[in-house]
Amino acid sequence: MKIVKVKNYEEMSKRACSIILEKVNSVENPVLGLATGSTPEGLYKYIIDAYKQNEVSFKDVTTFNLDEYIGLDKHNVNSYYTYMKEKLFKHLDIRPENYHLPNGSADDIKKECEQYEKLIEQAGHIDIQVLGIGVNGHIGFNEPGTPFTSRTHVVDLAESTRLANARFFDTLADVPTQAITMGIETIMESKTILLLVSGEQKAEALARLLDGPVSEDVPASILMEHPNVIVIADEAAWQ
Repeated sequence: MKIVKVKNYEEMSKRACSIILEKVNSVENPVLGLATGSTPEGLYKYIIDAYKQNEVSFKDVTTFNLDEYIGLDKHNVNSYYTYMKEKLFKHLDIRPENYHLPNGSADDIKKECEQYEKLIEQAGHIDIQVLGIGVNGHIGFNEPGTPFTSRTHVVDLAESTRLANARFFDTLADVPTQAITMGIETIMESKTILLLVSGEQKAEALARLLDGPVSEDVPASILMEHPNVIVIADEAAWQ
């Protein structure tokens, strides 16, 4: 595990962007795993800036997002599909057929999970997966107690996760109670994992990851067993 300590959120985002650009520019038909939430927003802004300055092209890139809420149409303002389109995809030359998110409004959610796994496998697995970490140590929407052997599946969202995401909704009651998420084993099959950690509210989760033990009570702790993890964390996250 490579640990990169940076001063603040902006530096974290810049460093992450340089790693992503290096991957996109050096791999033929690169496959990226992407995340949502506030943590990667700075990364996406720097990627867009680099694209506008002709430093990178996404026309041969395929992407897979970690998760999507169940019960929200993809065009809902709070869906992760809309988040990704507005925050990143519509600003790049990526082909719409090349970016993928689970369909949280599918008629058969179990089948949707199975098909998502097949798409990732057919793409040759993920070259670099961007992750954040939840205050309770979750990665993707894999809450504490999720088996390390899990594949893409339906998860009941922990109350702490719903509270953390409530700022994006009108009320807490509007926050979905379930989501589709890549499983932990699916995430661990990524060739490289890029974990971004920012803010003092994530300090305890980062400490539990780094100090161990590896336990399903702290889903992110499994990253200690991956051969190629880069953690970029700002000063506040080391408090």
